[in-house]
Amino acid sequence: MKVLIACEFSGIVRDAFTARGHDAWSCDLLLSETNGNHIQDNVLNISDDTIWDMMIAFPPCTHLAVSGARWFKDKSDEQLWALAFVKALMDSPIPKICIENPIGIISTKIRKPDQIIQPWMFGHGETKATCLWLKNLPKLKPTKIVNGRESRVWKESPSPDRWKNRSRTYTGIAQAMAEQWGTK
Repeated sequence: MKVLIACEFSGIVRDAFTARGHDAWSCDLLLSETNGNHIQDNVLNISDDTIWDMMIAFPPCTHLAVSGARWFKDKSDEQLWALAFVKALMDSPIPKICIENPIGIISTKIRKPDQIIQPWMFGHGETKATCLWLKNLPKLKPTKIVNGRESRVWKESPSPDRWKNRSRTYTGIAQAMAEQWGTK
């Protein structure tokens, strides 16, 4: 299967699909942090290609997540752009699509998510409610429910890379996506 992992610089989801024998490519404006198939470009330049069987997209949440709601009044233009970007990803002609984002305004401005998952459902002791909007994909089934749940992500120390560290996909979630959605 040819899989496009949109808005991913870490290579975590791409590598999970590659490990299962898929032709997986990440695409981001940034360089990839790891070796592997990567396209440095705006994903909208390639998401209309009919070569992709599946797209898993992680659009930037800066202007969408409720964690930044206190600044919403000052960023209406940015929100309109971000919502248009998400809508364009959802409307791509790719047969199977997952859009991932934290709880935010996508739910009220476009549509409610099909599923909300947590890292603790996939082997990680953190809480971080994550919404999935699905097209022709089943809901993810938990793979390893763990205790010791803590909200650690928001505690990331201030640094230039804080946003990157907070946005990386947990490996347990990436592996579940590849195992459950990566059937050939």
